[in-house]
Amino acid sequence: MSCEEAAVEQQQETAEDKTEDPSAVESLSEPAKEVEVSPAEEPAAAVTEAADKTPEEDVFTFRALVLTGYGGYDKVKLQVKKGKPTLKSGEVLVRVKACGLNFAELLGRQGLYELLPSPPVTPGMECSGVIEALGEEVTDRNVGDRVLVLGRHSMWQEVVAVPASQTFIMPKQMSFEEAAALPINYLTAYMMLFEMANIRAGQSILVHMAAGGVGIAVTQLCQTVEGVTVFGTASASKHETISQGGVTHPIDYRTRDYAEEIRKISPKGLDVVLDPLGGSDTHKAFSLLKPMGTLIVFGAANCVTGQKKNLLAMAKTWYNQFTINALRLMHANKAVCGFHLGYLTDEELIAQTMNTLLELYIQGKIKPRIDSTYHFEQVGEAMRRMHERNNIGKVILLPEAKEEAKEEKEDKVEEKLERAESSPDPGETEHKEGNVNQEEASKGEVKSEEN
Repeated sequence: MSCEEAAVEQQQETAEDKTEDPSAVESLSEPAKEVEVSPAEEPAAAVTEAADKTPEEDVFTFRALVLTGYGGYDKVKLQVKKGKPTLKSGEVLVRVKACGLNFAELLGRQGLYELLPSPPVTPGMECSGVIEALGEEVTDRNVGDRVLVLGRHSMWQEVVAVPASQTFIMPKQMSFEEAAALPINYLTAYMMLFEMANIRAGQSILVHMAAGGVGIAVTQLCQTVEGVTVFGTASASKHETISQGGVTHPIDYRTRDYAEEIRKISPKGLDVVLDPLGGSDTHKAFSLLKPMGTLIVFGAANCVTGQKKNLLAMAKTWYNQFTINALRLMHANKAVCGFHLGYLTDEELIAQTMNTLLELYIQGKIKPRIDSTYHFEQVGEAMRRMHERNNIGKVILLPEAKEEAKEEKEDKVEEKLERAESSPDPGETEHKEGNVNQEEASKGEVKSEEN
């Protein structure tokens, strides 16, 4: 055999030995699946991909709340997602500081909010934070801008990629919690009052759940119109708070018939009724209107009675649903409207209204009331508080890890570092293993000699 033939044969044997190594096969084959290369380039491309592979510790991750299925509070779980969201043209990347919890999310968890995509999905329609990156063609936003964000869903996570047109610059004096509390509740309240009901000086209005996010927004906005009388239903323990906020006549709906109480105070009826309840309460609402009065239906809270979907409550609400024909409506001289922010697609109107609300905030005429804040780990507690109607104002979710979780994570990191420091060098380990094997071999020889 010539020297050249021997060299070729030796190279072939070396290649075969490397191929038999499982780790070598895995490191070469996996990257090849991710990157399309020609057959001739495949080994080189695979090796390059493996060499450039980012260590697991350096992969971008972010925390997100995910609705994993329909049911109770436990269906919303805290998960860690990998990979930074990709920015499209006209989008910005926002580091989220606070998120708003709305009744729609309670409905969504039970499978009753048709605008929320099927699980698994991240809920959340509003948040606030700081812009970290800009996509192409974004000229009216800057990195570092403090913004509030409005979306259809997917806001309950540490970072979000959204169109710049869905972000609004926060006033300097506004906190992140206030910013997250503003969009959904105040847009709903403003559009019902001023776009639909055309509320005017000296009129009267009924708002249910007056201590909730929408209820407080309605009450504050009514204060911007002279002489508006506000009737508000809420449990007795909340009456003092909502009275201080502007409710003229608080009514305990749990112990009294609110319709009878209103008729005692205002026998002629009311100019505007806002109904988020549905069912038999819509019938009451219509009967409470004065001629030329306006009823606005904007929810069906009577459907939600427990953690999970209640088919009996849904059937009862549907059976008692308010219906009316055009002739009766004409004879009554009353107006019936429906409002659902989720189905409103006029982005220009929404933007104009948001800017109006922010100006009212700067003027000190409105100010979101924060009931409580919960970290993502406590989302079940947050939902329970709102579901049981214990809140007075807005419930806010914070993406930032709870202190206990932070400490636990730091402890794990320290423990990992300690293990790394105490671990011997691979070469040193091999040397020690070699010594041990030699010692065992020597002992074996001694024993064989003794035998």
